[in-house]
Parts: sequence; structure tokens; C-alpha cells
Amino acid sequence: MTGRTLFGTDGVRGRANAYPMTAEMALKLGAAAGQHFRQDGTAGHRVVIGKDTRLSGYMFENALTAGLTSTGMNVLLLGPIPTPAVGYLTRSMRADLGIMISASHNPHEDNGIKFFGPDGFKLSDADETAIEALAEAGPRLADAGAIGRARRIDDGRFRYVERAKASFPVNRTLSGLKVVIDCANGAAYRTAPQVLWELGAEVIEVGTDPDGLNINLGCGSTSVAQAAEVVRSSGADVGICLDGDADRVMILDETGAVADGDQIMALLAGQWAETGRLAGDTLVATVMSNLGLERHLEAKGLRLERTPVGDRHVVERMRSGGWNLGGEQSGHIVMTDYTTTGDGLIAGLQFLAAMTESALPASALARTFETVPQLLKNVRFRAGSDPLAASGVQRAIAGAEAKMGDGGRVLIRKSGTEPLIRVMAECEDETLLTAVVDDIVGAVENEGIVVA
Repeated sequence: MTGRTLFGTDGVRGRANAYPMTAEMALKLGAAAGQHFRQDGTAGHRVVIGKDTRLSGYMFENALTAGLTSTGMNVLLLGPIPTPAVGYLTRSMRADLGIMISASHNPHEDNGIKFFGPDGFKLSDADETAIEALAEAGPRLADAGAIGRARRIDDGRFRYVERAKASFPVNRTLSGLKVVIDCANGAAYRTAPQVLWELGAEVIEVGTDPDGLNINLGCGSTSVAQAAEVVRSSGADVGICLDGDADRVMILDETGAVADGDQIMALLAGQWAETGRLAGDTLVATVMSNLGLERHLEAKGLRLERTPVGDRHVVERMRSGGWNLGGEQSGHIVMTDYTTTGDGLIAGLQFLAAMTESALPASALARTFETVPQLLKNVRFRAGSDPLAASGVQRAIAGAEAKMGDGGRVLIRKSGTEPLIRVMAECEDETLLTAVVDDIVGAVENEGIVVA
């Protein structure tokens, strides 16, 4: 292992029990992180660890705990809890480090390890690089009398419940609203229904029966069909679909139609700007956000600041610019007035607040702007190859951009979490849109490096 090879765009991620997501590597990462954050050698340093509901979470929780305590860190185990709760509790409990064990929206076979600093924000590249180097070199273990302790924190979930509820207007209630909540059989399967019920909603649960293997399986923010049918059949007012670690959200209106992250951000940006809450009249979003969002904001005199893909990049730009609202089309909504990372439940609560304050149905709020037709196709490639460097692919991309001109845009990138080339384009002419995407996909496939 040389350089930065373990950490991707969002921590370390891969198939459970295969490199790098093995118990041995988790042990090394825990010990390395412990040494990095206990450099002064004193006692009393602590780390909080949360996880989602994957079967492999038990294995990684134990391995990380062993590694951390071996270097003198005290470990506070939160159990199944949303990713944003780990960020919040790291700061609230004055911990030196927070760790979330999750592969987010991926299937149960995958898992990941995400790190948070003492401020509750995800670690910097410099910190991750230092931890990786220590894991490679072998950390310095604590003396026998300085080994850390580990204990369960039973009320972590309830602390987060109160935090989430505090983001909802104190003079409002969800009484009279029927809400479908889909927790993807993941980390929020207890917290999200509890928050909605305590705020007065009639709650209909979907994806709240995890068995270790069914996280994100036919449910959640990446598979909303089941929740949409429940919304329609039950006569619900709205649906909230979270992913496996509850840091992203999709909203369903009363007809089951989907509002993605772009639509949610457009609604919140407009409302916050009207009340003077939108810092710098700027929304931060990634290059994947729809061109229609950008045009909508410009018409309101607002600005869209684009970043590379990944909620971490969004947060970094928000912090450097002093902006307080950002996110991704995929449903990460970051509101630094409330959270340090994407929080699907709190974003959903902001949508519900808009419903209660306006007395409008979800359908009137869920489509704030007209989207420009957008097409995304994924091409899987063999690890270690570089399809984007091929001359044929470069020619296809240049040709697509020339055909688009100023009327659209093309975005081609490698996934940061999977061996995929993501080919995206958008323009008003849907025939042209399909043609340019298919041209680039075909060029990648013609290189002979595609995995079936």
C-alpha cells in the first residue's frame, strides 16, 4: 500500500470480508486513527462509533474497537444510528473522533468506514492520509495500563431524536398529516418513525424491519416504488424515503411522484432567501445538479455554486464560503444551521414544515422548477484500467460537447465508490441527449475493458 489508496470520496468502502473491508484492515485503521488522535499520549481521549444494520457491522465494530483501545482510546458504542447522528454526537460528547460503519445506499454485501473529526465534520484529506500512513507503518501501541475502555451508550439515539425535533418549528405540529416513512431497513429504522410520531404525525412505516441482509433491498431512497404505492394506497399526504445510513432523502408527494435533492434544495433555497436565512444568497450543489435548478435560482437572483461530486466537497465549499445550504441531487441535503453532514430526516422535516406553514399539498411544493432532460448511464470497468484516458473515449466526449454547444452539458466521471464510469448529459433535445450519451458509452465499451 503506497500513497492514498484506501480512502475514497467518502471514507473506506468495499465488499465485506474482501480487501480493504476486512476485519484485519478495520483493526489497523482503528489503531492508526487512535494513535493519530492521541498524539499527546494522555488518557481520556474518546471516540464514538455508530453503525447501520448490515450483518458485517458487528465484525467491523469489534475490530475497530480493538484497534482503538489498543492505542489508548476510550470507545463509546452507539449501536445502529444515522450517520448525521454520529457527526452530531462526536461534537456534543466532546469526542476526539467519530466513526460510522456504513456503505450508505449500497447493498448489504458492502460496508464502509467513515471518519468524523472533533468538530463533527468529516475528516480532511490530510487527516485521512495520515491515518492511512500509520495503518501501513503499524501504529504505536499503548502500555498495558493505558489500554482504552469501551462501553455502550444507551441514550445516543434519544439525544439525536431531540436534536432532529429541535429543527422543526416549535410552534408547529404534524397533527393531521399522514406520513409514510421508508427507512430502507437501515440506521434510522427506530429514530425516524419516533421523531415523526412525537411531532404529531400519523406514521406509516416502510423498511423498518432490518435483518442484517435487507438494507436498501427494494426500499429506501434509491428504490421508492414500494413507498410510493403505500402513499397512494393509504391516502398519505407525503412520503419520506431515507437511505441505509439516513444521510440522504427523497420526498414523495401525495400521488407518489418523486422530488429529488435538486427539487428539495430549490424549495428550501427560495424560502430561506425570502426570510433572509440563505447565507450569501447562495446554494452549493455538485456538477450533477440539474441545469434547471441553476436557471431557477438565477431567475430569483440567487447563485448556484457547483462542486465536484460528493457531499464532502459540498460541505467543504460551504464552510470556506460561509454558506449554510447545499447538497446533491441524490438527496444529500446539508444545512449547517442544524447539521455537519447530509441529514435525510432533518431535510424531510424542513419539507414538512413548509407544508404546515403554507397549508399546501406536497405536490405543490415538490416541483419547484422544470428540469432540463438529463440522462445518466453507468459503465462498469475492470479495476486498475483507465477508460477515460483512451483516445477513442476522448474523441467521443469532444464530439458530444461540440454537438451540445451552449444548449447543454456533458459530464463524464469515475465513481468514487464503485468501478463505474458515469456518463451524464443534459439538454432540451432528448433525441440528441440519448445519442451523445450512447456515443460515449459505446466508445468506453469499444475499448474492451468493460466488465459484464
